[in-house]
Amino acid sequence: MNEPLNFTVKSIEGKEINLNSYKGKTVLIVNVASKCGLTPQYEGLESIYKKFNSKGFEILGFPSNDFMGQEPGTEEEIQNFCSTKYNVTFPLFSKVKVKGDEKSELYKYLTSKETNSGFEGEIEWNFQKFLVDKNGKVVKRYSPKSTPSEIEKEIESFL
Repeated sequence: MNEPLNFTVKSIEGKEINLNSYKGKTVLIVNVASKCGLTPQYEGLESIYKKFNSKGFEILGFPSNDFMGQEPGTEEEIQNFCSTKYNVTFPLFSKVKVKGDEKSELYKYLTSKETNSGFEGEIEWNFQKFLVDKNGKVVKRYSPKSTPSEIEKEIESFL
């Protein structure tokens, strides 16, 4: 595996999704949570998703309960929260582990020096972001506190 889009993951509805279907697009991979101080970033993420989706931009949201239990809900509860509170329309996936021994294969890839040199390291908190270019390569890693509006211009430069 030499790219983050070479993984198959489960959608929040439980369907198997091959991330290869996003190749050729600029993709922002984000671990998300519903009960975090950074949860309002959903609003900014949805805003840039709506602004750039027609230009080949995707956001892939991966709920995770790894940080102080801030994503305790079921997939259905998470989806309901995201759609009713923040009108999220970008793809959400089943809850994953982003740290520790049970880390998902995608996050093993994203955090490993061997597979993602220059962008490796443990996930710091909810809303850590990885920007993947149209060729399927990670080109940026953003801190959880980097807001969507702060990184919007940079994302636009990869479209």
